[in-house]
Amino acid sequence: MIRESASVKFRCAFGQAAVDRHARVIVAAAVTQQVNDKKQLVPMWEQVKIMTASQPQQATADSGYFSEANVTDPKLEGFDLLVALDRHKHGEEVRVATGLPVQNTPGLSPTASAAQTLRAKLNTPQGRAVYKMRQAVVEPVFGQIKEPRGFRRFLLRGLKQVEGEWHPICATHNLLKLYQRGGKPQVA
Repeated sequence: MIRESASVKFRCAFGQAAVDRHARVIVAAAVTQQVNDKKQLVPMWEQVKIMTASQPQQATADSGYFSEANVTDPKLEGFDLLVALDRHKHGEEVRVATGLPVQNTPGLSPTASAAQTLRAKLNTPQGRAVYKMRQAVVEPVFGQIKEPRGFRRFLLRGLKQVEGEWHPICATHNLLKLYQRGGKPQVA
């Protein structure tokens, strides 16, 4: 299973969501007040494991989630993590990073930084193809929440109250997906 993560800003709170690549449903959701996503990758990954009761094999995230500490965190070992290193415009070549070990990268020194290693690993046709799917998986989920449903900001104040808004929004997104499929859940 591939999980995707992204965040969307609503006032001073940020909604986080991890989306299943195949079913296009939200498998983990959280709210944070931190202005960037750098400290959200590991907690979201742990929440995905808890909510799905499984160890996903691959995940992608945008450049806001990249930091050397994230991609080298021991909690993220054992799966393929693709994280963009730089911001890019749609349609541009994406330079991505992966959490694969340095010693498995041909042509790189064992002393190469995590960023160098990650950039080399996913600057391959396969790496670009997998990362490119991210914008077709997670971005539409946020677009569907914001546009057709009109959810553009949190109405309540305080982290607990905002979580009380975000989690039902994510749950109703999933229910709408099931309804549109005729009420039959797909095995992911």
